[in-house]
Amino acid sequence: MKKLLVLCSLLLTLTGIALAADQADIAQHASCHYCGMDRQKFAHSRMLIEYADGSKAGLCSLHCAALDLANQLDKTPAAIKVGDYNTKALIDAETAAWVLGGKMNGVMTGRAKWAFATKDAATKFVAENGGEVVDFEAAINAAYQDMYQDTRMIRQRRLDKKKMNMKM
Repeated sequence: MKKLLVLCSLLLTLTGIALAADQADIAQHASCHYCGMDRQKFAHSRMLIEYADGSKAGLCSLHCAALDLANQLDKTPAAIKVGDYNTKALIDAETAAWVLGGKMNGVMTGRAKWAFATKDAATKFVAENGGEVVDFEAAINAAYQDMYQDTRMIRQRRLDKKKMNMKM
C-alpha cells in the first residue's frame, strides 16, 4: 500500500512538471502579441513561432500567427508550434492534423482552425463537430483567405463592446 502511494505521488509530481514545462511559453508570452488575448485561456489554440535569429512570438491563434508571419518576412521561422486542441500541449504545427470549420466557434476567426497531434484525433473531432481534416498548408492558406472577414469581424465586435461600455 505504501509503495502504491509513493508511486501515485511520483506520477502526479512528474505529470505536474511535464505540464508546467509544456506551458512555459505561456509564462514567457502571457498575452498575444497582436490582440492581447490571454494565451493561458486559449492554450488549445495558442501558437509559438521561433525564428532562426532566436526571437519568438507568442500568439493566441492561427489568425494572429498568420499576421506575424506576414509581418516578419525577413525572418526565417525555425519552428512553428501550436496547442493541441485536446491536450493543450505544444506540437509541431507543420505536422499536425488540422480541422477547418465545423460547429465550434474559432479563435479570432469565423471559420475555426484547430490543430491535433494525430489524424485520428482530428477525425474523431470532425465526426462530433463537423469540419474537414487538412494539413498545415491548407490551414494557413485558409487563415490568409479569411483575414479580411476575420479582421472586419474583430473590429466590429470591439466597436460594439466600446459602444456598450459607453452606454453604461
